[in-house]
Amino acid sequence: MSTPNRVYIARLAGVAVFDPNGDQVGRVRDAVARMRPTQRPPEVVGLVAEMPMRRRIFLSLNRITSIEADAVVLGSGTLNLRRFEKRPNEVLVLQELLDRRVQLETGQAGSVVDVAMECSRSGEWSLTRVAVREQTGRLTRRGHLHQVEWDRVRGLGGLGDARGTANLLAVLEDMRPADLANALQDLPDARRNEVAAALDDERLADVLGELPERDQVEILAALDRERAADVLEEMDPDDAADLLNELPPPEQDVLLDLMEPDEATPVRQLLRYASGTAGSVMTSEPVILPPDATVAEALARIREPQLSPAVAAQVFVTRAPMTTPTGRYLGMVHFQRLLREPPADLLGGVVVNDIDPLRPTTPLPEITRRMATYDLVAMPVVDRSMRLVGAVTVDDVLDHSLPPDWRDRDAPPSAAHQEPLEETDG
Repeated sequence: MSTPNRVYIARLAGVAVFDPNGDQVGRVRDAVARMRPTQRPPEVVGLVAEMPMRRRIFLSLNRITSIEADAVVLGSGTLNLRRFEKRPNEVLVLQELLDRRVQLETGQAGSVVDVAMECSRSGEWSLTRVAVREQTGRLTRRGHLHQVEWDRVRGLGGLGDARGTANLLAVLEDMRPADLANALQDLPDARRNEVAAALDDERLADVLGELPERDQVEILAALDRERAADVLEEMDPDDAADLLNELPPPEQDVLLDLMEPDEATPVRQLLRYASGTAGSVMTSEPVILPPDATVAEALARIREPQLSPAVAAQVFVTRAPMTTPTGRYLGMVHFQRLLREPPADLLGGVVVNDIDPLRPTTPLPEITRRMATYDLVAMPVVDRSMRLVGAVTVDDVLDHSLPPDWRDRDAPPSAAHQEPLEETDG
C-alpha cells in the first residue's frame, strides 16, 4: 500500500474513494477497528465508504492500494456492495471515539479530537495515537492539544460489552481451537454466543468445526446472516456443508446466496452427495498440482501453514484445470517420497497410481477398510470421467465414524469407557 506510515482518521472523513481506473466510487465516512483480547491497541481492519444513494459499505484495508490526503485508491474495481453492519467487538472510530471524554496520565481531562492509525512492518494497521484537547473551563480559551500513545489515555475502553468479552478472550487467546471449543461449552449459552461472536471470522470458523452440531447451529443462528455467511466462507467446504446440512433447506439457500460465489460453489456441490458416502465427507480442496510441476514446488505447496497435516501429507497430480473437478486424475505422491527425490524432478516421474481411487458414492465402511488396508491418511475421489473431485482424509473418516455426540462435553461416556481397568499381578 502506497501511503504514509501514520494517518489521522478524522482527516480522511469525506475523502473521495477511487477505483483503479480513476473513477470515483464513494467517500470515506469512518474507519473500523477491532478490539483485541489483550492490552494491545485495536487493529484497524478497514474503512466505511458511502456510495450513491447513501449506501455505506465496508472496504477492507487489504483492497486499498493508496491512502492520501485527497484520495483513497482501491486495488480492484470489484466491490462487495453489502450494506455495512458493525460486528461485535468492533469500533467505528469517528462515530464512537471523537469527542469522547477521556483522562490523560497527568490527570488532566480532555476530549478526543482525532485518532491516528499506524502501519507496522508486518503490514498491520493499529490505532496508536490519540489527539486530546484539554478542558480549560473557560469558553474563550482553547485547551492545549496533546498527542499521546493509545495506552496512555484512560477512558477509551469499555466500548459496549467489548471489554468484558475481551477480558475473557484474553484467557482463551492461546488455546487450540478444540480446547477453546471445550471452554465455550462450559459457558452459559448467552455468554458463549457473545464470546463466539467476538472472535474474528477465521478463528470462529476453526472453533465451530470443533463443536457439537447442536452448538454450531445455535452459535450460527445467533449471528446476523451476513456475518454467518462470512464465517461459513472461512470454513473448509466439507465442514461448511456439514453445518449447513443441520439447517432447514430455506435457511441453507439464504446463507449460500449471501456467500461469495467462489466460496459457495464447492459447498453446494458437497451438499448434493448422500450422507455416509465419500462425496459427503471429502474435502474439495486437496493439494493439486500438474505433472510438470517440480518436487520443489510440491514441497513448497505442502508447507503452507493453513493446510492440515492430513491434507498436506500428499499431493494429487492431475491434468488442468487444477481446481475440482479437475482434468484427468493421474495419481498421488506422498510427502515422504517428495523428500527422497531431487528437487528439480517432475511430479509426473514419481507419481503413484497403483491404488484405485474412491467414487463419490463409496460408503464410509468401505473407505475405512481401504484406508486401513493401504495405511493411507488420504484417498482421492474421482467421478466417472476420472476427474478428481476431492479427497477423503483420515480426520474426515474419524469425525464421521465416532458417535454423533463425541464432541459433546455433556454426553455420558460410552460403555466401553465406563468399566474400570482390572489390576493384574506382577
